[in-house]
Amino acid sequence: MLDALAIVLEKPEHIALNRLAISSPEPDDVVVQTLWSGISTGTERLLFTGRMPSFPGMGYPLVPGYESVGVVTQAGPESHMREGERVFVPGARCFGEVRGLFGGAASQLVSKASRVIPVPEWADDKAILFALAATAHHARVGAAEGGGELIIGHGVLGRLLARLSVLAGGEPPTVWEKNPARLDGAQGYQVISPDDDPRRNYRTIYDVSGDSEILDTLIQRLAPGGEVVLAGFYEASLHFSFPPAFMREARLRIAAEWKEPDIIAIKSLVESGKLSLDGLITHRWAASSAPSAYPTAFNDPSCLKMVLDWSASS
Repeated sequence: MLDALAIVLEKPEHIALNRLAISSPEPDDVVVQTLWSGISTGTERLLFTGRMPSFPGMGYPLVPGYESVGVVTQAGPESHMREGERVFVPGARCFGEVRGLFGGAASQLVSKASRVIPVPEWADDKAILFALAATAHHARVGAAEGGGELIIGHGVLGRLLARLSVLAGGEPPTVWEKNPARLDGAQGYQVISPDDDPRRNYRTIYDVSGDSEILDTLIQRLAPGGEVVLAGFYEASLHFSFPPAFMREARLRIAAEWKEPDIIAIKSLVESGKLSLDGLITHRWAASSAPSAYPTAFNDPSCLKMVLDWSASS
């Protein structure tokens, strides 16, 4: 019987490290020894606080995490993978009665081989950012050419959106950020306070703030026929005043989770050196410190991305 040391959110705001039995691998599965996992400050914050809207698989206790990188230690005969291969794992459902939402924060994982993505050895713990980068890529599918983009929020997802926008060419994007601790780190674009931005003709506005009250503000900044892309996750109902949206013939698009083509595209951009993942991970803590790491990731404004190191766990 396989087991793993796992982070378990037993109830809102109560995290423990428990040893859990994990499913026996099937012929098309791989067993992955986790090296690093990331903490999401969007969906996982809502899970931690108990404010997550009704969602498939929701409930406690649960194992969080959908940003894990590890090494394949067992490869099933139908997996078409090899032992020793380094992979990105977007979560797992291998913990029996303990829910796997999203199930990646454990020392060992069992996953369908079709769900894991091989990553280059040199990417090290930065490879946990593939999921967020793929989310940014998915949000930009169908983006208008030539620029005229505004991004709300200069966290990790906002920075990745901005970097992808710069790669697309044309006019560099503008990023709004209210937190002084997050104004720096721009690479080829500007970061400003909303109060310092007079512009009202953005062609595309990407919101990654999760602020359910922001739509009226954003619609007023659109060019005629412009689009607001909701790329965050929102705990409350969204609403907006109709007349300003009508006058601009505004469009509203919701960007769901990334798809396989997105992460393949991101992998190619990273491996080619076109997309840098540098400067996004600010905190690296041992997995044994998880009960303190999660509140730090959620509440410390200097923490862009928290990575848990599983090297001392087994």
